[in-house]
Amino acid sequence: MHKFTSAMVAILAMALCGVTAAAQTANPRPSPLLQRSPIRIAAPDPALKAAFDAASRGGLNDLALAGFSSQPLAAWLEYASLRKQLDSLPLVRGNAFLAAHKGEAVGDAFRNEWLNAIAKRNEWPTFLNLWDASIDDAGLRCQRLTALAASNRIDKTWTNDAQALWRSSGKSLPGSCDAPFALLAARGELSDALRWQRFDLAVSDAQPAVMRSIARGLPAADAAQANAYAAFFDKPDAAVDTWPKTPRSRLVASMALARLAKSAPDRAEALLPSAAKTLAFGEPDNGRVLAQIALWTVASYLPESARRLAAVPESAFDDNLREWRVREALTRSDWPAALAAIRKMPDAQRNDSRWLYFAARTSELGGDSASAKALYAQAARKTDFYGFLAADRLNQPYALCPWQLDASAAAKAIVARSPAMVRALQLYMLDRKGWAVREWNDALSGFTDEQRRLAVEVAQDNGWFDRGVFALVNVGGKRYPDEQRLYQLRFPLHHEASIRREATRNHLDPAWVAAEIRAESVFDSNARSAADARGLMQVLPGTGASVAAKLGQAWGGGDSLFDADTNITLGSAYLRQLMDRYGGKPYQVIAGYNAGPAPLNRWVSQRPDIDPDLWIETIGYKETREYVARVLSFSTVYDWRLNGDALRLSDRLLGITTGPRKGFECPVPDAVKTAAPPTVSPPANKPQKRR
Repeated sequence: MHKFTSAMVAILAMALCGVTAAAQTANPRPSPLLQRSPIRIAAPDPALKAAFDAASRGGLNDLALAGFSSQPLAAWLEYASLRKQLDSLPLVRGNAFLAAHKGEAVGDAFRNEWLNAIAKRNEWPTFLNLWDASIDDAGLRCQRLTALAASNRIDKTWTNDAQALWRSSGKSLPGSCDAPFALLAARGELSDALRWQRFDLAVSDAQPAVMRSIARGLPAADAAQANAYAAFFDKPDAAVDTWPKTPRSRLVASMALARLAKSAPDRAEALLPSAAKTLAFGEPDNGRVLAQIALWTVASYLPESARRLAAVPESAFDDNLREWRVREALTRSDWPAALAAIRKMPDAQRNDSRWLYFAARTSELGGDSASAKALYAQAARKTDFYGFLAADRLNQPYALCPWQLDASAAAKAIVARSPAMVRALQLYMLDRKGWAVREWNDALSGFTDEQRRLAVEVAQDNGWFDRGVFALVNVGGKRYPDEQRLYQLRFPLHHEASIRREATRNHLDPAWVAAEIRAESVFDSNARSAADARGLMQVLPGTGASVAAKLGQAWGGGDSLFDADTNITLGSAYLRQLMDRYGGKPYQVIAGYNAGPAPLNRWVSQRPDIDPDLWIETIGYKETREYVARVLSFSTVYDWRLNGDALRLSDRLLGITTGPRKGFECPVPDAVKTAAPPTVSPPANKPQKRR
């Protein structure tokens, strides 16, 4: 783990380096930012890992469990054991465990599994006794309706609950809902109106199988029409001339054609006029289809993009299509059209740093330097990819207003002593991440906002770095924008020596390597993706083996990628290989690292001469487009963390690592600007460049 200075905390001044760009030179280490000493949570008993593995294979006997009864994770070990025996577990035993841990994370985890198990046994009285009104799982809610029916407890509330579940989704519901829905119908309380209500939800969710299922309960004539609607979803070239000219018919036809447009925009465009005329489409119906035709045309940069965008009524544009209207114009170098498209965005979207920057860029390319400068100045106040690019255009310092927690060491210790925190961190150390998150959320439910932030610091003290991503800024549906300034928590730094060593060996910027790790795994050396990418830099085993062979390094198999040093060595060497393959252009290498070689080669061939910032914005994949911007932005922040200043982002894009470096400045609101703003201190224990 990265070692921090042991000292009491001090508030980091919201200040600025306020310096001009200067050539990189060696210089002494700055005075450190004061920071609380790390608090280490006691590691779990070494025997616990073996015990959990044994429990997961087939359970542990009571004697074995008793040997761990004094451990913080004793309840989770028992849970791991009991869940392997649910089908035969005595009711008394299961109920006793649930009662003993009621209101705890482990109890909540066990409750749903136990309720499902006893439902399979038709133990309905026990099921109802254990029911908790907070349960929102649709399958269990349907099981409860079955339990009530089996107990002769059907009343108006039962009917209302069953009807609410019926109306809850247009998608397929769990099989446990079949019985209560059948009973609802048998009682005459599933009316045709209710069936059509859910049918319309299924249309909106594009679920033809659910539409057919609902049709089976309708009268013959209605069922025939409902099945015709479902058939049109599967094959939208069927005739619609026999359909009633109703809002439902128009919704079905327009939704089905919009769905077709995703894979076959030309076919959808060819079918639209006939359906629109026959069913008397209004603007919303036409717009729904035209918007999807345009979107899936422009996203592939097909020749008809501009025409199809122009055909979409303005009322049918959403934020996504508005953005694509800009990108389409950018690919044609039509700067006035791109700027006009940005100006048509709603205020909130137009004032995002991305579109402030491109409004400035297109104004500049169109010859309006005064407007461009004013727009760049607005964008440059943001600490992100577009803000950094805008600052480069103005040759001014980057915006950064770091905030460091100022609570006492005693307050941090209180958080660290929380039993739920201890359990969360010990579970994380045992690589039981799902359970660890349950305990984490349980701990946070009782914390203040200050304690939540301290909990992130404690988690990172113990190697759980992604809490700085998942427990700050956007938490539980609430936004805390000031927490974006907690850069030392949001951008953790670990394995620094390995990062610097391998970056130097491969002629890479160490800030870029750190940024890739932050983007790929948030410094979780045990991370593993659905595609089997592993470790800090999410290297695929096949890639790791190939790179190791080229390096002449012994290959220890896929699991060796979970070793941090091995992963950084092979991941950095792979970045170097990509740099050599793609002409030393990091922005293209980053795109290829995320999307793979085939899409990258296509994008390079489609737009070979476009400027880097425009090339990034016109990447066809949303995930990759945002990934490239994110990694480059992260690189600038990590440069600050590593060195106290940063390479110009516009140089970093081009693979230039020895260019001028820039300081950071905290923008001062216009109303309180002073002639000499304060300076931002560099992060703790990092060398600062002389100027």
